[in-house]
Amino acid sequence: MKSDPKKLRSAANAAVDARVQSGMIVGLGTGSTASWAVRRIGELLSSGALENVRGIPTSETTARLAQEVGIPLLSLAEARPEITIDGADEIDPNLALIKGRGGALLREKIVAAASGTLIVVADDSKLVDALGRDFLPVEVEPFGWESTLEALASLGCEPERRLIDGDSKNPFLTDGGHYTVDCTFPSIADPAGLEAEIRCIPGALECGLFVGLAQTAFVASDDETVVMQA
Repeated sequence: MKSDPKKLRSAANAAVDARVQSGMIVGLGTGSTASWAVRRIGELLSSGALENVRGIPTSETTARLAQEVGIPLLSLAEARPEITIDGADEIDPNLALIKGRGGALLREKIVAAASGTLIVVADDSKLVDALGRDFLPVEVEPFGWESTLEALASLGCEPERRLIDGDSKNPFLTDGGHYTVDCTFPSIADPAGLEAEIRCIPGALECGLFVGLAQTAFVASDDETVVMQA
């Protein structure tokens, strides 16, 4: 389901205004939703409403946007984020997530896990009763990827390597040089269990199931932005 840019901006602005304070180190997510949060932090730094906020980006695209809007950047070698603000592709009632359709799930999960708090921003189209409405991305090592797809298929999904413009000779590559495999499951009854199973597959570097990481979600509808707590 397509998101509403106005709702995404409202959710991102609400999250930044409520949770980002001067002096913080903030993990900066990737994707259209997270970009609104990056822009909002830049606006508040420019106006002087925030001071000395530094960001740890989850992708090269986010790093470039942060630099454009005036957010100084750090790496995880230098510091840990106090909070991370990121989007989500699906959010269940327990704040278990599917992420990674923007192609940065491994770095997003590394930064989220290093953070004290993961805050999700989304519109109400991302809310689901159970995860698995659409596909689950998995970041995969290119070496032996055919074998990895077979192992993923054995879990009951239909895996498909992500391509650029449908060209089999032009696979989508993450910033780390990895493939992304989009896995369609009939349903995901046990997100934590499936996450553990995927992690046991050699070559499957990480999956887009974010279970037990998000504490808060700011979710915008037509009328308001609701704050959900895990």
